[in-house]
Amino acid sequence: MTPRRLALPDQVVGLVDVPPSDASDAPDAPGRLPLVLLHGGAVDHRMWGPQLEAFPERRVVAPDARGHGGSSDADAPYRLADDVVALLDALGVDRAVLAGVSMGGGTAVDVALEHPDRCAALVVTGTGTSEPTFTDDWAVAAFADWKDAETRGDPEAWIAAFAHFTPGPHRTRAEVDPVVDALVEAMARDTLGHLRLDEAGVPIPPTPPTPVTDTWERARGIRSPVLVLNGALDGRDHLENGRRLARVVPHGTYRELAGAAHYAGLEAPDGYVAAVRTFLAEHDL
Repeated sequence: MTPRRLALPDQVVGLVDVPPSDASDAPDAPGRLPLVLLHGGAVDHRMWGPQLEAFPERRVVAPDARGHGGSSDADAPYRLADDVVALLDALGVDRAVLAGVSMGGGTAVDVALEHPDRCAALVVTGTGTSEPTFTDDWAVAAFADWKDAETRGDPEAWIAAFAHFTPGPHRTRAEVDPVVDALVEAMARDTLGHLRLDEAGVPIPPTPPTPVTDTWERARGIRSPVLVLNGALDGRDHLENGRRLARVVPHGTYRELAGAAHYAGLEAPDGYVAAVRTFLAEHDL
């Protein structure tokens, strides 16, 4: 599971690429499509540690998005969904199951919208589409604090604000498994290492991805099966965005994992893997 870096025409992608270990199944056998794991914003592929070797019958790929982990920073406009497809092309993968959390979940939905032939199924956690709606006081305040810290160029305040998402609105950080809390903070600190400074030492905001638009209306046309798998302790809006996605798509299923918040795969790894396995089996994937 050693990370590697793959040079593409306009970027370098850091990733972990785990081949199937079950010798009885060929990598491209029917029902054994690769599983691509897409991380959330400000973290990286390490959030998928419990899942990387949990699907020995299939190839598992966990890339870092631009400006995260081992991937290069963006110097020109880009779309995260196109980056996923470019990586699939480079790896020789025609179709895959895409699983994503938060930003990664939105990216997975965007791939299904923009490149439907490349997406066999979706597992989405902590979001709906890439255009989530937030009106809950807790979420609005958390995002405002995070943005304020970014605007002021205060890295410690940025980390502290981002850390609210780990326990969610119903717990304190002290109530989260300290290993999980420390990992999320470490990934966020490493993401800050991607920031570049101007001549005055002020952080230069990274180039944001170009958004995919009209995602909620277009989601009605997604033909791939969709599992929304949320942590039950996540914020109200995060949960509702997921419920909405499961309602909107033609083949949607909604489930929650007890005792977990935004990073359900880290806090409830066994439940996450079991739910994904059941979902894939139900759809002969």
